[in-house]
Amino acid sequence: MWFGATGQGKKSFVHFQCWEIVKDCSRFKIIPTAPPVVLHETPIHELPSIDSPLDSPMETESPLPRPPRPIGRKAAKAKRGATSNIDCVQIFEQIAKNNSLRYERDLRRDEADKARLEAFAIEKQHAKEKDDDDREMKIMAMDTSHMSPETKAF
Repeated sequence: MWFGATGQGKKSFVHFQCWEIVKDCSRFKIIPTAPPVVLHETPIHELPSIDSPLDSPMETESPLPRPPRPIGRKAAKAKRGATSNIDCVQIFEQIAKNNSLRYERDLRRDEADKARLEAFAIEKQHAKEKDDDDREMKIMAMDTSHMSPETKAF
């Protein structure tokens, strides 16, 4: 930091002999941070010149193309707002389509469940009838000779 750079600047620099010795050292070189200021860039009296370097086409064209600027917050919000109606319609159509597909899938599943339950009920009925037949056969195959008359009647 050079003398008086803190903004105080109340003292004046008095060591010019020392400065003459150290001014060429790399440690004391002033590094410019702002673009250089050019006074009187255009002359007061312009003379028409055909081969002026300022009129060359190379001056108007930039050697490096500028990258596109990123979109700002307001523009991004406006873009979201402008496309939201179209997107909402597409989303609602997709939801309606998904709902109809889900409804059809549920109907098929219900039909399959109903068919499975009917098959289970029929199988259960057959099993009950078989059990009843087996029980009847067991009762009919019993020896009633040693039973009392009341048990035989039952």
